[in-house]
Amino acid sequence: MTADVLPALTAKARGAAHPQGGPCAHADAVLAERDDGTVVRHGDTVAKAHAPGTDPSELSSRLGVATELPEILLAPLRSTCVDLHGRLVTFWPYGTPVDPEAPEDAPWEEAAVLLARLHKVPAPPELPPMRGPAKAARAIGRLRAAGPHPAAGPILRAWAALPDWARGEAPMPDTRTLCHGDLHLGQLVRHPTRTGPWRLIDVDDLGVGVPAWDLARPAAWFACGLLPPDEWLRFLSAYQWEGGPAVPADADPWPALDVPARALTVQTAALAVAKSVAAGRPLDEVQQAVIDACERMVTVPPELAQGSTK
Repeated sequence: MTADVLPALTAKARGAAHPQGGPCAHADAVLAERDDGTVVRHGDTVAKAHAPGTDPSELSSRLGVATELPEILLAPLRSTCVDLHGRLVTFWPYGTPVDPEAPEDAPWEEAAVLLARLHKVPAPPELPPMRGPAKAARAIGRLRAAGPHPAAGPILRAWAALPDWARGEAPMPDTRTLCHGDLHLGQLVRHPTRTGPWRLIDVDDLGVGVPAWDLARPAAWFACGLLPPDEWLRFLSAYQWEGGPAVPADADPWPALDVPARALTVQTAALAVAKSVAAGRPLDEVQQAVIDACERMVTVPPELAQGSTK
C-alpha cells in the first residue's frame, strides 16, 4: 500500500465513525496491512481497502449478499464501496475476533453451523465464482517467484496432481452453491458485543463453487496432524447435523473433502516456503508438517491415497 493511502484510509474510518465531526477520544488501529487488503479501525468502525484491481461489480455483488444475510455474515455499514486512490474501500462494524491465546475456546461448532446455513442459501445469479482455487494458484505463483528451495519440488508435484478446477484452470464442478471461499478461525467475530453471536467476515472470496472447499482447511489440518481429532469431529459433526450439503450426513466425508483438502495443504505449504525465503529464516515445525504432507501426496500410490492427505 502506498504511503499516502494508509493515513487516508484511517481518515475514512474516522469520518465513517463520526459523520457529524467533532472531537473524539477513540484511538486509530491498523488491524491488517497486506497486499490483498489493509484494514483500519476507529472506535466501532472498520474500513477496509481491498486489493488493487478488485472488480467493483463483483465486490458490489458480494456486499449485497452480506447485507441480505446478517444472521450468517457480518453486514457492512454501507452497501456500497468508495474509491480511495484507486482502491475500493468498504465499511464494517467492529467485531471481537477469536482469541488465539485460548484455542480450547475456538468456536468450531459455531463456524460449522454458519457454513452449513450459508451453503443452503440460494446464490444470487450474478454472484461470481468463489476465489478459493484462484488463491491457491496465487500461492503457487509466490512459491515459484521465491526462487529455489528444497521443499518446492514436492509442493509443485502435489499441485500438478490436482484436477484442473482445483488449480483454478477450469470451471468448478459446482456453480450453484454459495460458498465463503476462505474459511478459517480468523474469519469469525462476535458482534455486536464480546458475548454476541458469531458471524462470518471477509466477503472478498465469497461466491459460487464447491462447498467442500470451505471445510478443507480444518480437514487438511486434521489430516496433517495439526488439528486434534476431537476438534475436527466437533466441526464436521456440527456441519452434518445442520444439514450442510458439502458432505453426506451418514457416509464417509473424505471423497468430497479429498481434493479441496489437498489443495489447501499445497497452498499452505507454498505460502510457508515463500515467506520463509523472503524472511531468510528456516521453516518451523508446523510448516514442515504441511510440506511433509505434500511429499506423501505424491509418493503414496493413487489407489491408496484416496480420502486422506496422511
